[in-house]
Amino acid sequence: MLLCSPAKASRLQSWYFDSAKNQLNLTTDSGVQPKAFLINNPTRLVIDLPGTKLDGNTVRQRFGSAVREIRLGKLDAKTTRLVIEIAPGYTVSPEKLLIKGDSSSHWIVNFASFERINNNSLPPSEEKIPIQIGEVSPFAGVVPLGKEITQLSSKVKSLLARYSFLQPGMFFLDLDTGNYIDFNGEKVFPAASTIKFPVLVALFQEIDAGRVKLNETLAMRRDLITGGSGTMQYQRTGTRSSLLATATKMITISDNTATNMIIDRLGGKAKLNQRFRSWGLQNTVIRNLLGDFKGTNTTSAKDLVRLSALVVNNQVLSNSSRSQVLNIMRRVENKRLLPSGLGKGAVIAHKTGTLGIILGDAGIIEMPSGKRYLAGILVRRPFNDLKARYFISQVSRLVYGYLDQARVAQQPSGLMQK
Repeated sequence: MLLCSPAKASRLQSWYFDSAKNQLNLTTDSGVQPKAFLINNPTRLVIDLPGTKLDGNTVRQRFGSAVREIRLGKLDAKTTRLVIEIAPGYTVSPEKLLIKGDSSSHWIVNFASFERINNNSLPPSEEKIPIQIGEVSPFAGVVPLGKEITQLSSKVKSLLARYSFLQPGMFFLDLDTGNYIDFNGEKVFPAASTIKFPVLVALFQEIDAGRVKLNETLAMRRDLITGGSGTMQYQRTGTRSSLLATATKMITISDNTATNMIIDRLGGKAKLNQRFRSWGLQNTVIRNLLGDFKGTNTTSAKDLVRLSALVVNNQVLSNSSRSQVLNIMRRVENKRLLPSGLGKGAVIAHKTGTLGIILGDAGIIEMPSGKRYLAGILVRRPFNDLKARYFISQVSRLVYGYLDQARVAQQPSGLMQK
């Protein structure tokens, strides 16, 4: 089990119940160790998140399936409590409840199966049946987490002390060892143009499924044209562009109009959000078409790295689509964030995001040696403050330098002398 330090209070970032899968997802902005118990008649699963604050008042949400209602509130000033009330006529066995996480800040509750009962035949019970919290499973289901790289985390924190006016969230993951650096990785930020990364992956999933053709063309519609970055906004209404060219502009020059055309082709925001949740991205939501200048679309550094982990491990795309996605992302023209901190010969497939109040970048980095790691960083900043750019560049340089030195240190001495 993962234990977290009680010194820093956590906050509940998001939660989502998937009625189709009978699965509850919880994310907090730092690590927690949940406690859970079951109470029968009516059946209620109670989950406490110690050391976790809840912003706002009690929330109640009703469902029409075997889960009747979920209530979210404060047990006390330092504990957030969720109560999942099972619908009348149903119960669930304690041994069939599974609570596990892919990190100490993302927990998944799986109700394996519900059982029909006659509630009237059961006496009321306030007995609390403890539920075992499972061990943390591989990150994104594919990368076993190692240890936090404390030496690197200390360097990043020292750097942040010089940029105290910035509010960052970051997650870096060494694919070889599973070791990582996590600083507010689950914290929700405006996504800006980093939202275009999951949109691109969703597009190529539809191409793999045969529902979208790479050689089809899209027509420019007036309601999809928007300002901000990109050149397609200057084309005439009705102009047709190939799907591949539109998707490429969405990423390489971060074209907002191209993004809206792709979102529209994929069926709109609701369908995409459902897709994102199916990948385990609980903090990634499209609420408005681009340009989302008010920052209503959201994501987290860890969500962006989750998606990168799924892509590089062939979990969401065919080999052909994966190659095309990475090739497009390697051609991003903005090199001022993560790429500016990389060593000579390193290759990055990434997507940046820029708003007045936000800078972000996320990608897959391959060193000349073949070593790979994943990066996600989002920084809230004073409006248009350029120092956020320098901060991201310096963090990137610290991480790259540390992992490169660690690689050299792990080589046999004979190899190092050659």
